[in-house]
Amino acid sequence: MEFTPLAPNGPVLLTPVVHQDKRGFFMETFRQKDFEDHVGSYTFVQDNHSRSYANVLRGLHYQYNNPQGKLIRVICGAVFDVAVDLRRSSKTFGQYFHATLSQENKQLFWVPPGFAHGFLVLTNEAEFLYKCTAYYDPTDEHCLLYNDPTIHIQWPKVSGAFITSPKDAQGKTFEQAQTFD
Repeated sequence: MEFTPLAPNGPVLLTPVVHQDKRGFFMETFRQKDFEDHVGSYTFVQDNHSRSYANVLRGLHYQYNNPQGKLIRVICGAVFDVAVDLRRSSKTFGQYFHATLSQENKQLFWVPPGFAHGFLVLTNEAEFLYKCTAYYDPTDEHCLLYNDPTIHIQWPKVSGAFITSPKDAQGKTFEQAQTFD
């Protein structure tokens, strides 16, 4: 596995070694020791799997009291994945980082605790898997507005409008959002 840090103590892009032949492919998607050596010591407590369709934009979600680190990959289709640093003590506070994750490139994206996270589906559908370092708590869910003018995420152009949930369409601006120390 190749680990490419996108910021100090921030998101990391992971590229697995894929062994492929006429029968198909094999790859490791996670090895605890390598992850600890290159990213840090985290315990994953929950795995999630979602399917979304073209132009669906989910996020930008985060938990404040129980922040989640997320190790993300796409097994079908492609997404534009985004992480926004909400840690005031960070040199990259208020900046966003992104990666295009797809079934073709098989890359994984590490989003540390203290970041808001979201994604836009770029294909007809996408299946999205992620491991979390904290349990999901619906009473602790927060949403940063995906089109916040301060952060100004450069979402890819898609044919048609973004499809969001009412909750995501009414996320808080960066100025209103609860941030971390």
